[in-house]
Parts: sequence; C-alpha cells; structure tokens
Amino acid sequence: MKLHFLLPVIVGAALAAPAFANPDLAQKKNCMACHAVDKKLVGPAFKDVATKYAGDKEAAGKLTTKVVKGGSGVWGQIPMPANPQVSEAEAKQLVSWVLGLK
Repeated sequence: MKLHFLLPVIVGAALAAPAFANPDLAQKKNCMACHAVDKKLVGPAFKDVATKYAGDKEAAGKLTTKVVKGGSGVWGQIPMPANPQVSEAEAKQLVSWVLGLK
C-alpha cells in the first residue's frame, strides 16, 4: 500500500484539529467567564463580534491584540481585561474561531 496517497488526508486532519479545539481553548483560557457563543454576558456574544467585524481585513490583528492586552470602549463601558495567560498564538487561534462563527 502506498502511503503517499494518505498524506494529504493526514495533513488535512492535523491542520483541521485546532479548529475543533477552539471552544475548548476558550473555556481553558477563561474566555467563557465573560463571553458566550450566542448571548451577551459581561462581554459581547462571540457571534456578535463575528458580525461586527465581518469584512474588516484588520479585525484579526486588532482582536488578537485586544485578547492579550485588553481594551475598552467598543462594546460599552465595561473594559476587557488583559489576558496574560493567553499567548499570541492562542489569541490568534481564538480570534480566528470567533470571526468564523455564523
């Protein structure tokens, strides 16, 4: 059996795996303490964030920075605290997941 035919499947599965892990990563990094996927808690629903930034080519960078460093004023008066427990790579993964929600 020639395994080179399976290589694209194996690579594709490996690359797709983090996409399934994002809700778990959001839980692990305490994002879900203030956010939910489809309803406002302390912060906006992740689906609302996806809608607000749809089509914004700079959204991923802006939101990645905001996840790590915190911010305020975009969604009201309650600030988003900095999240030093979230690496930049994890923040990028989380933001990519959030922006992909429908």
